Amino acid sequence: MSMTRRTLLATAVATLTALPATAHHGWRWTDGGQFELTGVVTAADLGNPHGVLSIDADGETWTAEVGQPWRNERAGLNDEMLAPGAELTLLGERSGNPDERLMKAEAIVIDGETYALYPERL
Repeated sequence: MSMTRRTLLATAVATLTALPATAHHGWRWTDGGQFELTGVVTAADLGNPHGVLSIDADGETWTAEVGQPWRNERAGLNDEMLAPGAELTLLGERSGNPDERLMKAEAIVIDGETYALYPERL
């Protein structure tokens, strides 16, 4: 295989394998407006590439993306604060698809204390 074909093949493979990883990263999938959700955490997966919480809000289950582990820690949060049973308010942006119960949190309010995950966006 020539060097050009090998380079082209490697680039194609790298591009295709990266596509699923970019599915919900960034903010382009959100509606761009401010959204507030208050509820109780029912499940939490706080690993990389970012944490995901399931929230029961008035009988509806919402999915909320929170920060990467380092971002949560920098904001002053720990895993116990986001564990199932925690009551909180999430401030951020909801999905641009109104049929999805999905949001990305910019800040989390717990017991009246605000933890800014993305202070530059508040």
